[in-house]
Amino acid sequence: MTPTLDDLLQRLHVVSLPMRVRFRGIDIREVALIDGPVGWGEFGAFVEYAPDEAVHWLASGIEAAYVAPPAPLRDWIPINATVPAVAVSQVAEVLARFPGAGTAKVKVAERGQTLADDVARVDAVRERVPLVRVDANGGWTVAEAAAACAALTADGPLEYLEQPCATVAELAELRGLVDVPVAADESIRKAEDPLRVVRMGAADVAVVKVAPLGGVSRLLDIAGQIDVPVVVSSALDSAVGMSRGLLAAACLPDLRHACGLGTGGLFVEDVTESVPPVAGRLPVGAVVPDPARLSGLAATSARRQWWIDRITACYPLLPQSVG
Repeated sequence: MTPTLDDLLQRLHVVSLPMRVRFRGIDIREVALIDGPVGWGEFGAFVEYAPDEAVHWLASGIEAAYVAPPAPLRDWIPINATVPAVAVSQVAEVLARFPGAGTAKVKVAERGQTLADDVARVDAVRERVPLVRVDANGGWTVAEAAAACAALTADGPLEYLEQPCATVAELAELRGLVDVPVAADESIRKAEDPLRVVRMGAADVAVVKVAPLGGVSRLLDIAGQIDVPVVVSSALDSAVGMSRGLLAAACLPDLRHACGLGTGGLFVEDVTESVPPVAGRLPVGAVVPDPARLSGLAATSARRQWWIDRITACYPLLPQSVG
């Protein structure tokens, strides 16, 4: 059963995690952590999300805190390096935080930057990592995506284009114009019907994230109905949220691609000591925050109240039973 709101709020810790580089337009990542009877959960819906979208993230945090986890099928998960829309001069520094990674995801189509910036960044990554994928977060039109694909593959291949365009129809059209596989992210996690993109033949790869989909159980249910390869990725999670992504990846029957679960390297400090990848892989296991870090990274009282108010607004929208 879903816990009471009072119980949930009594277990709450709100932290502010400083970032090494600007990512998604932010320098500080705030998340609310739940010290539950089963484990730690995370509610970290981005601040611009309204309650009807943020509630899925809350359901995910509640599941982790109150519902016993499924048994994993593997102990280690291959991860990709994540390269924000940084200058070429910063690429080596960013990649150094992902030792052994054989795959890198590079952010492109950043507002205020050019395609030439994207090409230079991708080429700089390609010099250091053998397999490169790019993520446009729906930032291109079909024509722009086709042109970008040609430019970005002029000096080497791409594993796939992640969410190059915003709509399912655009993704389907683009697939007929380019040879590079197309991956869907926002078209799954932000859709009322997350399976529509696959039914319409609009994606070669499905990128799925635990929190936006409502938890590990919901992710595994959706993945079981998708007939294209699945990549589990993070939503700029703390170590607590990241552990749930690793668990979800560990429970998939088939895991063909490196997962986007290494973004912990983007934080200056996290709620646990950083666990660096070993041979490009991260271990699967529960995470318990360090009390000293919880205290040292605690958000201001005003920000804590903001998150309490947000949870209070989301709570009535939760399903009857979570998990």
